[in-house]
Amino acid sequence: MLSAKMYDKENIEVIKEEIPAISEDEILLKVKSAGICGTDLRIYRNGHPEIHKDSPRTLGHEFSGVIEKVGSSVDGYKKGMRVAAAPNIGCGKCDICVSGNQHLCKEYKAIGVQLDGAFAEYLKIPAKAINSGNISELPDHVSFEEASIIEPLACVYSGIEKCEIKPGDDVLIIGAGPIGIMHAMLAKISGAANVFISNRSTNRLEMAKEIDNSFITIPNSDLKREIDLQTNGEGVDVCITACSSADAQTLSLELVKLNGRISFFGGLPKGKEKVELDTNLIHYKQLTILGTTKASNEQFRKTLHFISSGLLDVKKLTTGKYHLNDIHDAFEEAMSGKGLKTVIVYD
Repeated sequence: MLSAKMYDKENIEVIKEEIPAISEDEILLKVKSAGICGTDLRIYRNGHPEIHKDSPRTLGHEFSGVIEKVGSSVDGYKKGMRVAAAPNIGCGKCDICVSGNQHLCKEYKAIGVQLDGAFAEYLKIPAKAINSGNISELPDHVSFEEASIIEPLACVYSGIEKCEIKPGDDVLIIGAGPIGIMHAMLAKISGAANVFISNRSTNRLEMAKEIDNSFITIPNSDLKREIDLQTNGEGVDVCITACSSADAQTLSLELVKLNGRISFFGGLPKGKEKVELDTNLIHYKQLTILGTTKASNEQFRKTLHFISSGLLDVKKLTTGKYHLNDIHDAFEEAMSGKGLKTVIVYD
């Protein structure tokens, strides 16, 4: 099979290797679609302590495909089944895993990070993932490209749940990349009266309007002034920083009203994670500041339902499709910020 192996930072090569052998309690998946995530780009740019020339890794944790082979002791799955799978696998024994939050397990491993992922024609799904319910069957009308959106959408849904958006709330998302637009889409169906979305690139703001013309787009340079105008100086109920920006995190405290909620969704680069915040604003405005990471298997299945039911149309989020042999071009497009989701597709 073909796979894209990462050997070091900015060093990915498409090679031929053996199709993974599976044991009696594992599943072999023929990959049909795999999205390129911001995490993939960070690992590619900066490297990863577990990935080097003596221990290369196949990235790709947003994926869907068709089951090619099922281990003899695996129940409930069969060859030919169309599926998507959540990538995060916990130990299965700790209190966090027992609570259903395997993605927060201290010992967790992720397909496409610690384990070989979906930038390959086939991948192996471990027994722990199967037994924890990571695999979800796809309805026939949900395309593989749509299904590869489930994982990032689930992460966004995890953040939106924490924000507790109420009908009539004004919500601001800073960052109009795919993650920011997903936040805007979920804020809308959560009942937000006005969804503001801000970005440095006006191109991305135009894409956001194409997805939903009701989104109120604001260039970053006008953000504070425009939010004051739009909310009569009160500020928004919820502000979500869907970008890796310390400045956005600092500014968010000024953009929310009394009793406002703030979600720091976008993580910051190593070495820049210390941010100066005006804690008097937190104190006197009674603000709630939240953070979330990854998503549970329950949230993964819930977002699949959002897509399969027609509640959310994610088709327009995919703006670039590449074959595995062209993965360098795919990474270049994803890093350029010109489009939204870039995916690797397989015949």
